[in-house]
Amino acid sequence: MPGGTATTSLTVRNDSDIVEAYRLEVVGDCAAWTTVEPERVSLYPGTSETVTIRLAPPRSPQVRAGDVPLAVRVLPTEQPEAVRVPETTVHVEEFRELRAESAPKRRRGWLRGRYRIAVRNEGNAPVRVGFTPAQPGEDLKFDFAPATLKLEPGESAEVVLKVRAGGPVWFGTPVTWPFTVEVTETKDGEDGDGATARPEPETVRAPLDVEFVQIPIFPTWLLAVLAALLALLLAWFMLVRPAVRSTAKEAAAEAARNPAPAADGAGQTPVTGDGKQPGGAGTAPGAAKGNQPGAGGGGTGGGGTGGGGGGLQSSATIDLQTGGGQSKTGSYTVPAGKVFGITDLVVANFQGDEGVVTINFGDRKITTIALETFRNQDYHWVTPISITESQTVTVQVTCAKPGTPATGRQAQECHEVLNVSGVLSDLR
Repeated sequence: MPGGTATTSLTVRNDSDIVEAYRLEVVGDCAAWTTVEPERVSLYPGTSETVTIRLAPPRSPQVRAGDVPLAVRVLPTEQPEAVRVPETTVHVEEFRELRAESAPKRRRGWLRGRYRIAVRNEGNAPVRVGFTPAQPGEDLKFDFAPATLKLEPGESAEVVLKVRAGGPVWFGTPVTWPFTVEVTETKDGEDGDGATARPEPETVRAPLDVEFVQIPIFPTWLLAVLAALLALLLAWFMLVRPAVRSTAKEAAAEAARNPAPAADGAGQTPVTGDGKQPGGAGTAPGAAKGNQPGAGGGGTGGGGTGGGGGGLQSSATIDLQTGGGQSKTGSYTVPAGKVFGITDLVVANFQGDEGVVTINFGDRKITTIALETFRNQDYHWVTPISITESQTVTVQVTCAKPGTPATGRQAQECHEVLNVSGVLSDLR
């Protein structure tokens, strides 16, 4: 038996007429694990001596089970031509030793898991290896590829194990499914002529302990996020949306009560009877003379009170209505003999129109804005931007799509209002 020892004996007799010394050595497949004690004997003529042959095969796949020839070479020292090689047969017993392991031992997945079962035949005879899974409750399904293996001594192989749960886990915590895999080995049932021999009894090694952790489709934190989103939607429909609608209705009612004055044929907004402009900052300069400081499409000049230092606070409003797909320009012209130092600019897109608006002070482009990016936009300068007599504040609107005002009806034209404010002083 590999891993053990066995002995036999050999008798050497000197039939020559001289004293002879004999050296003994083992030859053949057994030589690596067989010794002779003693290895050298000296004999007088007609005498003999028995030596011990000790066999100690290691427990290794390299020592195959079965009959192995054993030969001992007996070499005389004085007459080497008289060498003898007696032979016999050693029967090596069979032993089984199968190593198996799962990689990994624990797998996570939504519905399926994949494992590798590595096996190695460390016995000294061919075996057939089978696999038997077991799981309490039979909630898992198993598939081995291949289902059986034939392994020669010292040979290794891998088997793919696929595990499938009965159904998904939608919410909650992961579910752990423990199971075992029994690895059985059977002696390869073939005779020497290739015919199938009677089946040998199975040897079952200790089962492999494996786990499949089934994770939920939707994690717990996602439930919290969905609940928060639902709460926000409820708050919007129950609290915020009614308030927005109420504010819009109030704005529409206010616009209906106070409609904007229509421009006259020259594009000027008329001055009220008290000498003030709608949206202006004070008394219109030149109102007593019956003229306006503004000129151009939709431009109106606003007056102002004395600001000290020889200048008046003043403002001008340009009101433009532009058809869809068209461009239109409105302007305000600085009166003769005046300098307009602009410090504030407000652009209103109260309908939410879509398009582009470009603003110029004289020959200087101030800004170009996409209408859909704002409803009200304002600019302020610490150092005034000055434009002199006959120069203009110009606003050009390209209407891509009219918006929807607070009334809830889509407008027929784009409608933008520009107001510039600053100090109007005498040109020196």
